[in-house]
Amino acid sequence: MNTGSVAHRADDAAASSKRSTIALYALTLGAFAIGMTEFIIMGLLPEVAANLQVSIPMVGLLITGYALGVAIGAPFITIATHRLPRKALLLLLMVIFIAGNALAALAPNYSVLMLARILAALTHGSFFGVGSVIASQLVPKEKRAGAIAIMFTGLTLANILGVPIGTFFGQAYGWRSTFWLITVIGIIALIGIIVLVPKVKSASSSLNQELGVLRRPTVHVALLMTVFGFGGVFTAFTYIAPILVDITGFSPGSVSYILVLFGVGITLGNIYGGKLADRSLLPSLLGILLLLAVVLALFSLTDQNKMLALITIFILGVAAFGTVPGLQLHMLNMAKEAPTLASTLNIAAFNLGNAMGAYIGGVVIDAGIGGGLPAVPWVASLVTVIGILFTLWGAHQQKQKLRA
Repeated sequence: MNTGSVAHRADDAAASSKRSTIALYALTLGAFAIGMTEFIIMGLLPEVAANLQVSIPMVGLLITGYALGVAIGAPFITIATHRLPRKALLLLLMVIFIAGNALAALAPNYSVLMLARILAALTHGSFFGVGSVIASQLVPKEKRAGAIAIMFTGLTLANILGVPIGTFFGQAYGWRSTFWLITVIGIIALIGIIVLVPKVKSASSSLNQELGVLRRPTVHVALLMTVFGFGGVFTAFTYIAPILVDITGFSPGSVSYILVLFGVGITLGNIYGGKLADRSLLPSLLGILLLLAVVLALFSLTDQNKMLALITIFILGVAAFGTVPGLQLHMLNMAKEAPTLASTLNIAAFNLGNAMGAYIGGVVIDAGIGGGLPAVPWVASLVTVIGILFTLWGAHQQKQKLRA
């Protein structure tokens, strides 16, 4: 046996693994910048409103405009760039993202700022969709969910670090400085992707074949798993501040610190959710969704005690993002012939779930269902239960497919 040759192969494998890890971090930085852009307006509402002389609700619509840009733009961008090599597409998306944030920093009025937000949002779904495909190809098959989770860590870190830092910059140096900061981070991520991310295989099927895959019932169910499974999170999380202040009794100034605790939870959930999905995809996904439904239901009781509320919010964060790698990987498995388009549509489904959840929570509050605000957590739990039912359906479909 040639021990030198074996050692050489081991060294090559270790070097390849290291390059893949560094490439994943370049994708993570891009995800961080995009996540920061998505959420930063929440921390800068008064500054933007005062500077552009519009109302707070008008500035709030910048968040809605971004979400619609993600949900509507993602599939169209992916279809339009179908034949473009994936790395080239990723670079194009980052260039558009950088341009959108630079335009936001220079925006002379509200209309231009809204246009800039929508321009940046168009890249969101496609970036995470293409990034998920690339991340899954950088590692061995048994580590794909973990690789996707590493990329999505950028999104969770945007909540923990990016939004507080961006808010500080915006309050200290003007809101435009925050968008310049995001632009710089985007440029660094672009350079990292150019240098570190290898070329991966482009879509080999025709566009008609890809669209044909999306007519499969298994893909429809996978999308519904995402919409409802994750929709329950935002049914409650959208109204977390009034719950903590009006029901639990925390001061308004405490909410931002509590959300950091939630952010730590979602980071851990994202990482360990990926590890569990790599071991046993659908069983682990069902288990995490069940935990999420239980935690949301319990929150309608624990939100009346400060210590119990803090514990619940941390576990809620873990369970919420513990679902993300599994839901994304399941979609990739259900549409192997159309991974980029299917993955991107699943990102749009996450955003649709966010919008749906926020709307349902608002209806509960406005209509006074179950007492209004106190009922929001258990209604959120019911939304997640619907996601569990669709996941059970998806598991049944997969068993039938294996038998066939």
